[in-house]
Amino acid sequence: MGSVCIQLVSLLAAGDPGLTTARVVWDLIARNWALTAIFLTLLILVITPILIIRKYVNISLNILKDTPPPLSRGPRDFVPLAGEEVEFRSFDGLNLRGVLLRGNPDVARRGMVIFAHEYASDRSSCARYCRPLIEAGYDIFSFDFRGHGDSSQEPNYEPRQWASDREVNDMVGAIAYVEDWLEANAYPVKLGIFGISRGAGAAILAAQNDPRVHALLVDGAFSTDTTIEHLMKRWAYIFAKVRFVYENHHPAFWRVLRWCMIQQAQHELGVEFPSVRKALMRMSPRPIFFVHGEKDSYIPVEQTELLYALSSQPKYKWIVPSAKHNQSVIIQPEQYAARTVAFFDRYLAERTPADGFFSNSVLSEFAQPLAEPDRSSTPADQTKSEALPDVSRN
Repeated sequence: MGSVCIQLVSLLAAGDPGLTTARVVWDLIARNWALTAIFLTLLILVITPILIIRKYVNISLNILKDTPPPLSRGPRDFVPLAGEEVEFRSFDGLNLRGVLLRGNPDVARRGMVIFAHEYASDRSSCARYCRPLIEAGYDIFSFDFRGHGDSSQEPNYEPRQWASDREVNDMVGAIAYVEDWLEANAYPVKLGIFGISRGAGAAILAAQNDPRVHALLVDGAFSTDTTIEHLMKRWAYIFAKVRFVYENHHPAFWRVLRWCMIQQAQHELGVEFPSVRKALMRMSPRPIFFVHGEKDSYIPVEQTELLYALSSQPKYKWIVPSAKHNQSVIIQPEQYAARTVAFFDRYLAERTPADGFFSNSVLSEFAQPLAEPDRSSTPADQTKSEALPDVSRN
């Protein structure tokens, strides 16, 4: 390249009036055709991927910003529960509202569970999921995420169906409030979390560094990064002009693309979208129970399979037949109630059910320590290697 520059300077310095700039450039290319070909090839190899990624990023940003989840239920298809209304602060200081629901006074108290509602819902929706827990003797703390229900709306922030650092701050504030309440009432400072969809992701992200969260039950959980990647692949064929290019993208392309898209989204929206997938890989071992609708057309079952594979023992999953997004409790209400109570009985209240899931009879065959899964393998391979019970489609 240095010799090319020297030739160009020499030609221009010659001062020949018959040499126009175009003629000088053409002569230079003709003398260095091999170098020019290499340069143009490299330029094309760099510019083409940048243009492709830019196009996909713009498409993906529209998905992230403008794609609402499907409404699988009416906003009030349950009878709300009355409790003690409270006000507390998010980790970043925003005022939030919650409700404290005391367990059945006719039975022995079993523990405290925080309920984290799904996007576009509010704290009252805990009635659909938590009534059996209350009847069994669990206290429930349910709260409104910012911009939902009676909680404050942060200026210049629009809540979306993706768990951001704002929802994590709200979840951390709720955990801190409950831990203070437990200590003030001379109860053991340990709790469970029951999260739905986006609330499930926020619960995992907030709980990863708090060992006082003893058990997690998550319904419709997903990680923003891998779910966005799935949606990009799902919709790319509509916008891709050259089918060959779309069908032959290397997996690394999609990983680079989702990273670029999330970075751009975080910059434009002024938020962070933490990875639930990475949080599970960092989380200290604790019981976790995944529930997912088999017919979920918005968050595919594979997203829960991935999170399940990355989780430490003990872990469980239940793929509910025929259930769509957030509909498992509607499709299988009795099983849902029984398994919810049994899970928290086993891992929060430390009660041993006589039979059924999460009982000693189920767990006894897994008494020997199990090796951690190989987190570099595929989700399918990891799931097959797990020894804990897969209660899918039961």
